Amino acid sequence: MLCIKVPVKEAQKVKKELISKDLLDKEHFIKKDKDCVYFPVKKRFKTQYKFVHKILKKKKPRADLKASLTKKLSKDDLEFLRRSMDVIGDIVILEIPKELEKKEKLIANEVLRTNKSIKTVLKKGKHEGVFRTQKLKLLAGEKTKEATYKENNVTLKLDVENVYFSPRLSNERKRIYKQVRRGEDMLVMFAGCGVYPLVISKNTKAKHITGIEINPTAHNYALQNLLLNKAENVSVFLGDVRNIVPKLGKKYDRIVMPLPKQAHTFLEVAFKASKKGTIIHLYQFINENEIKKREKEIKEICKKRKIECRIINSEKCGQQAPHVFRVCIEFKITKT
Repeated sequence: MLCIKVPVKEAQKVKKELISKDLLDKEHFIKKDKDCVYFPVKKRFKTQYKFVHKILKKKKPRADLKASLTKKLSKDDLEFLRRSMDVIGDIVILEIPKELEKKEKLIANEVLRTNKSIKTVLKKGKHEGVFRTQKLKLLAGEKTKEATYKENNVTLKLDVENVYFSPRLSNERKRIYKQVRRGEDMLVMFAGCGVYPLVISKNTKAKHITGIEINPTAHNYALQNLLLNKAENVSVFLGDVRNIVPKLGKKYDRIVMPLPKQAHTFLEVAFKASKKGTIIHLYQFINENEIKKREKEIKEICKKRKIECRIINSEKCGQQAPHVFRVCIEFKITKT
């Protein structure tokens, strides 16, 4: 298989470029060794990197739901069909538009028929309340909402209805842990079932990771997942970060705030747990034309509190609506 050979440190940037230019061969797995990453490509092109040939495993093609429903739904119905789905272990969560509600069980049964590893199909609801949970309707398969999910060398148990979790953020969690340096003491707010702390623990040399979660169900799963993954450098606490952080009385090297709708309202808590050199990862839903404006606002918030900061990066990590993205604004405290 034709590949380009890329140093590990440059791999993430090159991968994004290949995807944006439609050059990455997505039918084969990417290969990695100690120093380099080998990306399968569709053709030769002008690049600073070396082309090499590698034997790569071919991905098993995922069943095309739309194609399998061609004879069961009308052309009009097929136009409304959502192709994307969330797969969490052996559970699939489908988004069913109003126009297809009468056909939802037919669609769900087709998902089961064409995906042998799937045992349960649920209908997506709206994320609501402080716990950001969603009401899910059983459409087909086994009557369960508990899943075992694997990502980034971590195994997680969770109730997909009563715990907020997004498998779509797997690459974003990987992007974060790749920034973590040896010996860091970290804080993860809104830690859910423990996914961020555990992914960081498993894949870095961080000294310690503290997770805080307000949802008792999510916290209980986090405790189970700590044992499941034998994570000895992770501690999780149940409660509101505004109450827990002051009681802990610590200053952290890095703070992760993965709550895009409200995380900015907790910046004051983050500042109290920061010191010179602390890096904060603040998640926000932002219109793509207002990212620079939001960066400026963060600088102003810091200035009012007599804190100096430097914006490191603003990373788009998922689209919520047209032109509106989940953005991780990363900034470093340079003076407190």
